[in-house]
Amino acid sequence: MTAAIHVEHVMGMVVTIDVREPFEDAGALGDVIAWLHEIDARFSTYRDDSEITRLGRGQLVVGDLSADCQDVLRTCCELTEVTGGAFDAFAVPAPNGTVLDPSGFVKGWSIERAAFMLERAGAVNFCVNAGGDIVLRGEPRRDDKWVVGVRHPDHRDKFALTLALRGPAAVATSATYERGAHIIDPATSSATTELASATVVGPDLGRADAFATAVFVMGADGIDWIETQPGYDAYIITHDGMTQWSSGFPHPRFTSVG
Repeated sequence: MTAAIHVEHVMGMVVTIDVREPFEDAGALGDVIAWLHEIDARFSTYRDDSEITRLGRGQLVVGDLSADCQDVLRTCCELTEVTGGAFDAFAVPAPNGTVLDPSGFVKGWSIERAAFMLERAGAVNFCVNAGGDIVLRGEPRRDDKWVVGVRHPDHRDKFALTLALRGPAAVATSATYERGAHIIDPATSSATTELASATVVGPDLGRADAFATAVFVMGADGIDWIETQPGYDAYIITHDGMTQWSSGFPHPRFTSVG
């Protein structure tokens, strides 16, 4: 039995894969890394040759797309309906100059798929951290929990809160601290600025990722909305340091966010 830690720069972020015993790699990590680079090639809105860019520019039609790409677009349509348009991959400006950008779902979806690949290879206890969005399985050691920190919106070197979780679980955060006010409200086509940070916890990282974007766009109303989504909970921080969370949010350990 062995364990493994691997760090990869892909999709414009650092992905850290931490697999604990028992685990026999047998090429599984290599397969996961290859998968993530494949997704980057297909879905990147920074590449002129990606499927998503070519579709957005009218160079492809839906029937030309890979099965995964069609699947992602179908799910994005569903998520637009579920979120009342607060998450809409078909109505926000993308870096490639189009208004097609499923990145808010694709990152979490691809990491969730990577977790499935690791499980299929026999991994039981692991954490995959993709630029702060996290998939957890099992536990880091017997009778222990993974500790996940949610970054402070104003201080790069501090956490606003930490969560102690056992897998399966997913944690996704939408915030302004990396790229400023960049999250667009599809209804207004303008950046939404009510919140500094929105964190969603749930069973699937793809949906948690999209829901975090939706809650960020909704602002404080997002807490009431997330209560209608079984298995998912949210925690929000405003720019003046006010915090609010849904009824099922896992018991956090807080630090000051003021």
